[in-house]
Amino acid sequence: MKKSRFSEEQIIGVLKEADAGMKVADLCRKHSISDATL
Repeated sequence: MKKSRFSEEQIIGVLKEADAGMKVADLCRKHSISDATL
C-alpha cells in the first residue's frame, strides 16, 4: 500500500480551513498541494 504524503490530522486541518472560508488557491499554495488534490 502506498504511504500517504499527508497525515490524517493534516488533511483534516486543511479541510477545516476550507470550511472556514479560506480560498482554495490560498490553501493549495500554503500546503503545497494541487487544486485537483483538494
